Amino acid sequence: MIDTGTAAPPTPSATRRITGVGLATAAGVAVAVQSRINGELGVRLADGIAAAVVSFGVGLLVLLVLVPATPGGRRGLAGLRATLRDGSLRPWQCLGGVCGAFLVATQGLTIGTLGVAVFTVAVVAGQSGSSLAVDRAGIGPAGRQPVTASRLAGAVLTVLAVLLAVADRLGDPAALALAALPLLAGVGIAWQQAVNGRVRVASGSALAATLVNFAVGTVALLATFAVEVAVRGAPAGRLPTEPWLYLGGPIGIVFIAIAAAIVRFTGVLLLGLATIAGQVVGAVLLDLVLPTAAARPGVATLAGAALTLLAVLIAALNPRR
Repeated sequence: MIDTGTAAPPTPSATRRITGVGLATAAGVAVAVQSRINGELGVRLADGIAAAVVSFGVGLLVLLVLVPATPGGRRGLAGLRATLRDGSLRPWQCLGGVCGAFLVATQGLTIGTLGVAVFTVAVVAGQSGSSLAVDRAGIGPAGRQPVTASRLAGAVLTVLAVLLAVADRLGDPAALALAALPLLAGVGIAWQQAVNGRVRVASGSALAATLVNFAVGTVALLATFAVEVAVRGAPAGRLPTEPWLYLGGPIGIVFIAIAAAIVRFTGVLLLGLATIAGQVVGAVLLDLVLPTAAARPGVATLAGAALTLLAVLIAALNPRR
């Protein structure tokens, strides 16, 4: 049985919940950009794990400078140590970065083949169902939240909307088999957001929670990369010279910090749905502004994006009880 550590807090106001949805949607747009960047980096390096190490490593370096340099970051680290010592925060609740590392690794491993559209479908399918379970178990800082009809409808409608958006890409069996990786990553995202929210509440600092996430994720990726090099040898690609290919880590910092800060207002499911909406909108905008040969949005894609936003609105306006 999972020990959630604290009782459910009071229901947040509608204003805070809607504000949280807006921030989460913006963060989702950033994730779509990160996916395109890390996918391209994986292609350049010819190794998705190496691309994930670079992305997480750059983010960790930024945080190692930023967090100790800010008063809030220093207080957060001190608070984190105190809560770990007194047992109010459990060590396993600091492992959300492992799931984040897996997501970034799947970006580099699969987007070059699947494209952002099918990748998003797989992540959505895993994240929506997992978010319902995580909220019901009370793993996040918002406490236990019931699976109401509106929340369930929002999750199901989101999956259907994204399926509509990429219906023309779902006939490839090989692509669907490869999509199992981002599907598992989507399952892990919900748990990551929940435990990162716990770390943020315990430390009192979103930056400190983000640093923990990146430190744990980088260690996990380095261990995986070491095994890969021992088995398969060094990556065939070279580090690219374009600076924009190294922005995946800093974008991840923004996303993790926002998610850790607002999950206590939105709950895991609503945070996930709003993030998904942002990802879909961001993917559509990217494909319109910077189209690729495999990604040219049509009417179905635009309709799916609009339906996703409607699904998030249904869940956002629904009270917790």
